[in-house]
Amino acid sequence: MKKLGFIGGGNMAEALMRGLVEGQVFTPADLIASDVDAARRRQIKRKLKIDATADNLEVVRNARAILFAVKPQNIDEVLREIATVFAPPAAKTTARSGKTPRSLAAKDRLFISIAAGITLGRFAAAFGAAARVVRVMPNAPAMVGQGMAAMVRAPGASKADEAFALRLFRAVGDAVALDDETLLDAVTALSGSGPAYVYLFVKALTDAGVAEGLPPALSLRMALKTVRGAEENMRQSPLDAAELIRIVASPGGTTEAALRKFAESGFSDIVSKALHAAAERSRDLGRN
Repeated sequence: MKKLGFIGGGNMAEALMRGLVEGQVFTPADLIASDVDAARRRQIKRKLKIDATADNLEVVRNARAILFAVKPQNIDEVLREIATVFAPPAAKTTARSGKTPRSLAAKDRLFISIAAGITLGRFAAAFGAAARVVRVMPNAPAMVGQGMAAMVRAPGASKADEAFALRLFRAVGDAVALDDETLLDAVTALSGSGPAYVYLFVKALTDAGVAEGLPPALSLRMALKTVRGAEENMRQSPLDAAELIRIVASPGGTTEAALRKFAESGFSDIVSKALHAAAERSRDLGRN
């Protein structure tokens, strides 16, 4: 038996596989993945030396834990397919043993989902209320080992199941466990979608620098280093954000002039409205 199987072999799944192997959490032989794209399967086999198949059910039958890395709009179709493995056994008996054949029980597998907005209830509807499910919201920086994930376990999942999921996602960054599933919509809006907001801000800084006369490559280099340096300073400092801003923004200086324009344009309100829109979309995905 494999220790972990992936349904879907896209970028996030590949990042997890790589992190788990490079971090020596698992060996390639411990893992298996399925994907509809033959090119993706070849890439997983070639780059990571991990078994890859087109058959989702092969993964389910041969791995103790199953990680769903498929698009939210495809999840119901995949769940229906996989639920057939756990269907009640047929009434007929086998000719050799005279016994009714047993189908695999859903409780024999741990299900981990990174499908945005897909609730634990959707998995309970497919596999039963006692199913061992952990819902996770990771983010794109996992692809460079700097991810942030939050997760919630279903009533059927144990603390050991939660610890297993935490171990997976800490191989590509940081991960936390939450008690309230509704918080995952806010997590999705902040850290799940958040990298795009940072990319947008860096692009705006870069473009503004170019408008002021800086060469594009230099402007991008300075914007990236400024964001990284500020993040590290904020992480290490005992001061809160407001105090750090005060230290940089000398009265009557350049930073104060810039911050005044941010305030006049409603910068904080724009961020708040953007996060709310993302959270609402996450709730919509869960409902629909």
